[in-house]
Amino acid sequence: MYPEYLVAPMRTDLTSVGFEELKNAEEVKNAIEAEGTTFVVVNSVCGCAAANARPAAKLAATTGKKPDRLVTVFAGMEKDAVDAARNHMLPYPPSSPSMALFKDGKLVHIIERHQIEGRPAQMIADNLMGAFEQYC
Repeated sequence: MYPEYLVAPMRTDLTSVGFEELKNAEEVKNAIEAEGTTFVVVNSVCGCAAANARPAAKLAATTGKKPDRLVTVFAGMEKDAVDAARNHMLPYPPSSPSMALFKDGKLVHIIERHQIEGRPAQMIADNLMGAFEQYC
C-alpha cells in the first residue's frame, strides 16, 4: 500500500467531479450490478494515470451523456475493492489504470492501460464519450 498522503490528491482528482470512491468488494458489487450504467475507473499512482487517464475520465464524465454512476477504486490501496472490480472486468487482465463501462451489470466497454499510455487525454475521452452515447 502507498501512504495515504501520497494518494489523497489523486483520489480527490476524481471525487471532486462526482466519482464515488469504493473501498470494499460489497460496494463494488452493488455499484456494478445495479440496474443502469456504471463507469468504473481503476485509479493508479502511475504517470499515465495523471497525464492521461484521470483527465480523460473527468472530461468524459462532465461532458455530454453520462452513466448513472461514476465510481473509482484505487490500485495498490483497497485490495478487495480493486480485486472485485477486476473480477467484473474478466476476461481482460488486471490493468492499472483502466476504465470500464457496465450496463445492468454487464461489461460493455473497457479501456486498458495499453490503450491509455501514450495517448492524449482528449482521444481517450472521445472514446469514452462514444461509449456513453451508445450505452447510457
